[in-house]
Amino acid sequence: MSYRRGLLVAGLISAVLTGPAWAQDAWTVKPAWVSAHENFLASPALRGRGGATNDELVAATYVASVFERYGLTPVPGSAGYLQTVELVKTIPGPGASLTLGGVTVDEAGGLAVLSSSNSVVTGSVAVAGETLESVPAADIVLVAPPEGPGMRPWIGAAMRQGAKVVVLRQTEALKAASARAGRPGYELPSGGEDEGEASPDFIVVSAEAYDRLKAAVGAGSTATLQPGASTTETAATTNAIGWLQGSDPSAGVIMISAHLDHLGVVDGVIYPGANDDASGTAAVLELAHALGAGAQPKRSILFVAYGAEELGLLGSKYFAEHPPIPLASIVANLEIEMIGQQDPTMPAGVMMMTGFERSDFGPLLKARGALVAPDPYPEQNFFQRSDNYSLALQGIVAHTISGWATIPTYHSPEDNIASLDIPFMTAAIQSLVEPLRALADGDITPAWVEGGRPVAGQR
Repeated sequence: MSYRRGLLVAGLISAVLTGPAWAQDAWTVKPAWVSAHENFLASPALRGRGGATNDELVAATYVASVFERYGLTPVPGSAGYLQTVELVKTIPGPGASLTLGGVTVDEAGGLAVLSSSNSVVTGSVAVAGETLESVPAADIVLVAPPEGPGMRPWIGAAMRQGAKVVVLRQTEALKAASARAGRPGYELPSGGEDEGEASPDFIVVSAEAYDRLKAAVGAGSTATLQPGASTTETAATTNAIGWLQGSDPSAGVIMISAHLDHLGVVDGVIYPGANDDASGTAAVLELAHALGAGAQPKRSILFVAYGAEELGLLGSKYFAEHPPIPLASIVANLEIEMIGQQDPTMPAGVMMMTGFERSDFGPLLKARGALVAPDPYPEQNFFQRSDNYSLALQGIVAHTISGWATIPTYHSPEDNIASLDIPFMTAAIQSLVEPLRALADGDITPAWVEGGRPVAGQR
């Protein structure tokens, strides 16, 4: 045996004996690894990974196979890496209408239902003014958002005021959404949400119809939203779950998650969802890669890729109702959402963290090198609008990090691989490796600040 070959064999023997711990202190996330996940998950082959479709199941199966490749196991007691979630699919029919005083607007007269609980809603009605602060508290709120894509703050303001129905005056940006009205709705058989946490119904009406409805609003006005006829059938979504066993079963569990679904195919057009949220899924996979390659952590780590987030956070709601481990053992949850580009208003390289001020989790990560900072858009309710919220309502310190939550390509066919900033993604993931390893190896337990824990029915 040559001297060089002898050194090689000795090195291989050493690696076998010592395991992969040699890489722990110098782990480097590679851009090629990140782009490889994106090139599959956001490819035309997966057709946008629509929730409750076979394309989503393929994505979940891919994530499960990569978990296995990176050394994760199924959660102890689970049969495999996939958690199947049964859903009720409601297919809306014609006949929806909104009546306010002597004015009735139906689908033939300019009404489009974007999302509906398929229940009759009758209640107080009020009209929002020209500022977000003017959005009133009422069961049914009429909102005339400004032209452009910036309608989400208005929707968030109405949600904070407890609206059961939000009636939007049609804008150019809402025309495309109106054209997609009538799509099936999905829910868990149990309802999947705490009392008071249901999302409001959203309807769009033509400018002419909106103005007639607004003119009919007076003191003490009430309105009734009547849903159209509908039929139901069963469907399913899938969560992919991987487990990294810790050395101390009593030390608790760290949870790292993202959602793997997107909008799928709409009117024959693929919505790839490269940023939303193939980017977060890629991050979960590469954090599993990094943390699984080191020495065994003290705390176990649970890696989850949810299905059906775009259908109403259904995968995470089911997970919270049917956890594969006791929820009380989860000491913190980091959700990763849309890290494919960076918000130009943020400091270079830094991600936003929703609900940053609600707990000490963000500061703990930041102090250890994570590139995170407070969410600059608290008025848009991002803390409540991502999968972290399903666990936060159970008392778990759970937050979402994002590169650019108000990205112009949001929910569009342009959210594709070409739009991604792979170097930013790679650096973002890299910045999380050591802070999460420190959290998994240490005794620090993130905690809510006083008043920071969300309560069902309150925002």
